[in-house]
Amino acid sequence: MIDATAESDTELAARFARDAVPLFDALSRRARRLTLSDADAEDLLQDTLLHAYQGFRSFERGTNLKAWLFRIQYHRWISAHRYKERRPAEVMVEHVGEHELACGVARLSAGRPSAEDDVLEALSDNAVRAALANLPEGTRVVMYYSGVAGYTYAETAALMDIPIGTVMSRVSRGRQRLRASLAHLDHGQAFAESDRQSA
Repeated sequence: MIDATAESDTELAARFARDAVPLFDALSRRARRLTLSDADAEDLLQDTLLHAYQGFRSFERGTNLKAWLFRIQYHRWISAHRYKERRPAEVMVEHVGEHELACGVARLSAGRPSAEDDVLEALSDNAVRAALANLPEGTRVVMYYSGVAGYTYAETAALMDIPIGTVMSRVSRGRQRLRASLAHLDHGQAFAESDRQSA
């Protein structure tokens, strides 16, 4: 077996070009499916290839290069997606008037947590952990990524390498099971609330 660390930079570049070029079309198609935009797909493809080349010395020859490149592409797509979500909206200052500023402040102050968030805040962490632990493996992982870690359905699908529809159905089933598992705690809370109100 050839030692990859003994390769010169020129030999590494030639090997990367020889092995990766035949996979460009497949990577490009998958990038378009992920980004839904030709320009973003080109950026994602370049980012994927750059990161793949940087780590190509550590790639173990004889293993699945296509799967390795796809995994890098998923992770780069998720990183770019998170960056875009965290980045504040950019607006030209001359286009913002007092009315727009007031509307923005009103929207921020009106942001209330969902009913599910209110219930989860009221439940003890141990009860939620126990209910999550009783879910089937695939459902539990999907519920963790989408509900606890805050990933979107698309990000969860990419992390688990499953279709987004599977993520959505597992989340739906997981929520139903969690509601059933935690229903007794919600009723106890409702009784405590009614006791307090009648006192």
